[in-house]
Amino acid sequence: MKKENKRKRYLLSVILIFVTIFIVALLVKFNEINKEMSNIVISTMDFADIKDGIYEGEYYIQDFIGAKVKVTIENGKIKNIALLDHKYGLGKKAEEIINTIKEKQTLEVDTISGATHSSTVIIKAIENALME
Repeated sequence: MKKENKRKRYLLSVILIFVTIFIVALLVKFNEINKEMSNIVISTMDFADIKDGIYEGEYYIQDFIGAKVKVTIENGKIKNIALLDHKYGLGKKAEEIINTIKEKQTLEVDTISGATHSSTVIIKAIENALME
């Protein structure tokens, strides 16, 4: 019986160590992503200065969160934004920001609450497409 308890305690200790290492690694990764997100700057753009056409752009952070878009400019306005790829974690609802950008015809829009990081990377991908 004592051997069995020792074995259980040993197994529990090993599991606890692995769980702790996993949690620490996640916290480090989360901190790196937050640091990179805080350095993102979105430029002011006048879509009238952009030639008509279809533009592709992307923005990814450590292959964890990001977006790839195809933007159609027609007569100095955004006619369409197609989301080609979106790595979003818990931020799928950020995709709503595309409609807001098309309606307001600006990248200077509020991010979607609860999906701030995903909203920001979508906006940055659109900016990158139009800065080609």
